[in-house]
Amino acid sequence: MLRVENIKHAFKTGNEWTTVLHDISFEVKEGEMVALLGSSGSGKSTLLNLMAGLMKPTEGHIYIADHDIVQMGENKLAEFRRKHIGFIFQAYELITSLTVRENVELPLVFQSVSPSVRKEKALALLEQVGIPDKADLFPSQLSGGQQQRVSIARSLITEPSVIFADEPTGNLDSKTEEEIIAILLRLNQTMKTTFIVVTHEHEVAEQMQRTFSLRDGYLIHDLNSEPDTVPAPGGAG
Repeated sequence: MLRVENIKHAFKTGNEWTTVLHDISFEVKEGEMVALLGSSGSGKSTLLNLMAGLMKPTEGHIYIADHDIVQMGENKLAEFRRKHIGFIFQAYELITSLTVRENVELPLVFQSVSPSVRKEKALALLEQVGIPDKADLFPSQLSGGQQQRVSIARSLITEPSVIFADEPTGNLDSKTEEEIIAILLRLNQTMKTTFIVVTHEHEVAEQMQRTFSLRDGYLIHDLNSEPDTVPAPGGAG
C-alpha cells in the first residue's frame, strides 16, 4: 500500500544545506496500522509531509497504491490526494461555520458527489465513531474528543487508500486518548483501512501493529523486525 524508497531530504538556509532525512526505506502493507515514532526534531513531521504529497523529497520515491507520487505534477497530485489520502490532525482542523455533518461531507463536495449520498455516508460514519447525535451541532459545541471523532469520520469519507494521523491524541487527556486510539484500532479492523499514526508517545505506538522509529533523521528500526541501528550524527527538523 505504501512504499518509501531511499528518501533523503534537505532544507536550505542561506547558503547552508541541512539534511533532515537520511536514506529512509520501508513498506506498509494494505490494512496495516503502523506508528511512526519520534521525538521533536526526529524528522517524523517532515516524513509525514513527504508521504502525504505535501512536499517533494530531495531524493527517492514514495509509492501509494503503486503510484509514485514524487513523479506527479501538482494538479495530478492534488487529485490523487483527494481520492487516496485521508488526514487526521492534532488540532482537528474543522470548519467552525459548518455543522458536524457538513464537515464530514466536505471532501465529497470537492468530488461532486450528490448531496443525498454525501449525507448518507456522513451519518453512517458519525455512527461508526460514536456521535450520531452530534450531526447538526457546530464544532464549538463539542469537546476536544468529539471534535477528533468528527475529524476521523471526515478522513474516512472518501474511502482513501491510506490515512495519515498526525499526533491524533496530542491535544487530549489520557482517558480521551484511550478512547480515540480504541476507535482507530476498531476502524482499522472493521474497514481494513491502512493507518500511519505519527506520534511521540510510546504508549500510543505500542498499540499499533508495527512501529518505525526515527531519530535525528535516521530510521533506527522497525520494532517488529530485526533491529537495524544506524549511527545518527547531526540533527533533523
